[in-house]
Formats: sequence, C-alpha cells, structure tokens
Amino acid sequence: MSRQYNHLETKLIHAGEPEPLIGGAVSMPVFQSSTFEYTGASSYNDLKYIRLNNTPNHVALHQKLAALENADAALVTASGMAAISATILTLLSSGDHLLAQECLYGGTHDFFTKDLPKLGISFDFINGDDPDSWKGKIRPGTKAIYVETMTNPLLQVANLKEAAEFAKAHGIVSIIDNTFSTPINFRPPEWGFDLSLHSCTKYLNGHSDIVAGAVIGRTELIEQIIRKLNHLGGSLDPHACFLLHRGIKTLAVRMKYHNESALKIAQFLEACPAVTKVNYPGLESHPAHQRAKELFDGFSGMLSFELKGGVDAAEHFMQKITLPIVAPSLGGVETLITRPVTTSHASISPEDLKKLGISDSLIRLSVGIEATEDLIEDFEQAFKE
Repeated sequence: MSRQYNHLETKLIHAGEPEPLIGGAVSMPVFQSSTFEYTGASSYNDLKYIRLNNTPNHVALHQKLAALENADAALVTASGMAAISATILTLLSSGDHLLAQECLYGGTHDFFTKDLPKLGISFDFINGDDPDSWKGKIRPGTKAIYVETMTNPLLQVANLKEAAEFAKAHGIVSIIDNTFSTPINFRPPEWGFDLSLHSCTKYLNGHSDIVAGAVIGRTELIEQIIRKLNHLGGSLDPHACFLLHRGIKTLAVRMKYHNESALKIAQFLEACPAVTKVNYPGLESHPAHQRAKELFDGFSGMLSFELKGGVDAAEHFMQKITLPIVAPSLGGVETLITRPVTTSHASISPEDLKKLGISDSLIRLSVGIEATEDLIEDFEQAFKE
C-alpha cells in the first residue's frame, strides 16, 4: 500500500522511494545499466532503456519531484536547458508564437532570441508587471507564456497569479522556471501553472557536483515532452540521478537556511553606505515585496546588488572577499558570487542588457549555508579595504 505524506519535508525523504526497498537498501542504488530486459512493452517509449529516462533511478526521481509540487507527473533531463528546450520544442513548431517575460536567464534568452526564429517560431517579450498589456500581444498562433518565479539576475517578481490565469483564459500553456524559489518556497501547480521547470544543477541538488534539469506538471504535457526528449537524447545519467536523489532529501533544511541567511545579508547590504541598490524580494523596499509575500513561503538565497564606483568597485570587492567563491552557477552549499555580464548573461548584447536593466557592475550573490555572521564580517572587511 502506498503511503501518503502531508508535509513537504517528509515527501523529500520518502516520496517515490521503492516499495519494498531494493535488497533492503535504505539509499536508492545506482542502476548503472544502459539496457534492460524486454518485458513485452507495446510501444517504443515504454521500452526500459537509459536514453528513455525510465530506469529505476529516473522513475524514483520523477515520482518524488511530482510529489514535491503537488503535480501529476515529472521528468528529469540532462540539464536545465534540456528541460527548457525540450519543453518549448514540444509545445511550439514553425508558425507558432511564444510570450516570454522580458528579463530571463541568459541561456533562455539566447534560445528564444537566436534559435527559435531559425525554426520559424516567433516570440514577444512581455512586461511581467503589466498584465493589461499582454492581451495586445496574443496572436492566433500563440501557444504558451513563459515566466520565471524570480528573474535572473534582477530578482523581479512578475504577476505570477495573473500569468497562470491569463494562459487559462486564452487556451495557452503556462510555463514557469521555478529554479530560484524551489518547491520549498513556491509550488507552481498550486497556482494553476501547467508546467514548472528547474535547473536541478542548482538548489534541488545543492552540492555543485552535477548538471540536471526537470519538468513538472500535467500528465498529458509531460508525456508529450518525454516523447520529444526521447528523440533529442537529453537523458540524465543514472549516477547523476543518484546524486540528485541524495541531494534533494536535504532541500528543506538547506532552503530554510538559505532563506534566513540571504534576508539578513540583504538587510546588511541595504544599510551599507557603499551599496547603492539591493535586489531581494524579501526586502520591504523591493517593488514587488507585497506580491512576493503573498506568493512565496520564503524568498530564496539569491540576491543582486550594485556598489558605488561601478565596475571597478565591484571587481575590487570581489577580489577582497575571502569566503564566497567567484564562479558562475548558484544554489550550492557554498556561497558563490559573480558579475552576470561575465557569466550567466555574457552572450546577451550590450544593447539588450541595457534594455533589461542589467549593468556591467551588477553583482549576483548565491548565499550558501556558511554562518551568516562570517559572511557579513567578510563583506565588512572587503568594504573597508
């Protein structure tokens, strides 16, 4: 008999686990096999084969991820971009149209602006704060609307509730990148979103040692995306599945600390004379703070900020800090810091960066789980030098 779990913390540990335990193993074993015995499957997609993302390691993750967001189904992929590209290429084809939030992760922005037009797929960017303007951009071929829970790297919070309702009203699919928030802070299916995407490389795994992605949502859509991904080949290696499975079990305790620590650091930075602006939805000064409070159970470990003195000041600060590691990516147990124009958004043109409000001097901080006091002390010494 399948057990029922009422709390997310319990789902993280027990949802999707094999019953009975395989050989009594408390930890899910790694099924390092590309090929499995044929058992009478009637269709290609039902064959047990590693490229089809349906080994025991994949299945356990799919069930756990779906349970975390109270969704019907889930799928893991080789990377966050594999999740994004497979989803978009499933839902849209030549002649179709996409609505997308203006400020997005650099890889997503590039995929939409550089790759989709070559495939005959058009798009329009929308202002996440202005739902009244969205209807004017709907076309007969519009198939989906795409937003981020908190935008990378400016931590904007769009009218997410309205985005899901807008999609439903116009018969299009609502897609949200929930990487920054994670299911601990926000569960898109509960707000009416059809599909929730994650770069599991980040918080879901939490240890900066794999690349993976996930798509979570309605069964009929997930099944379509699985078939597309089976052809594109973006399968997740079973050992990476094992590491993600292991890492995700501590997500609740990690995210609670990320949330608490990032808020304290954001408050410290906002009060610092050397800082001109802090982007963090947990701050009362954030333009969408009230909206974020209504939507989220926590504000994540991500923030960005600007210093007096521009790029030179930003570079000096990043050279003087000793605890954060200057590196791309985010969501690990270690604190990471970067200028997005040199990493996550390096491929976006200067004109587009300016239009989006992403300056050369903007610093993005992924707050880890080190002692908050140690991080603040490190920042203080860096500001003094």
